[in-house]
Amino acid sequence: MSGADILVILGGVTAIAWVNWYFLVAGRQVSRAAVGTGGLQEIRIRVAGGYDPAHVQVRRGPVRLIFDRQETSGCSEEVVLPDLGIRRYLPAHEETVIEFTPEHAGRYEFTCGMSMLRGSVTVVEDTAS
Repeated sequence: MSGADILVILGGVTAIAWVNWYFLVAGRQVSRAAVGTGGLQEIRIRVAGGYDPAHVQVRRGPVRLIFDRQETSGCSEEVVLPDLGIRRYLPAHEETVIEFTPEHAGRYEFTCGMSMLRGSVTVVEDTAS
């Protein structure tokens, strides 16, 4: 094996590691939804090469996600919340509101239509009396 072969292999391994880190690990900060009138929890999610924030925490109760799509990439033109039976088209450069009331605490994934862009809504029990 020549030096060039080793460099190509190392470059490929580095590229694979970066792609896995970018799609599976990077940007794992959790944002909490703001609580508005009537206990409605609302959070705005920017869609541009991914979801920002990609991970949202809410309490049990009504939730409003506002997806603000700031691109024309075909991958991000749809958002899917499979556990909630929601699939919605996201027009480019527009906001799309999705409302739901989760019945159980837990983690609910959302993805683009091709499952390349990923995010989640984590529902926690309300511990306030």
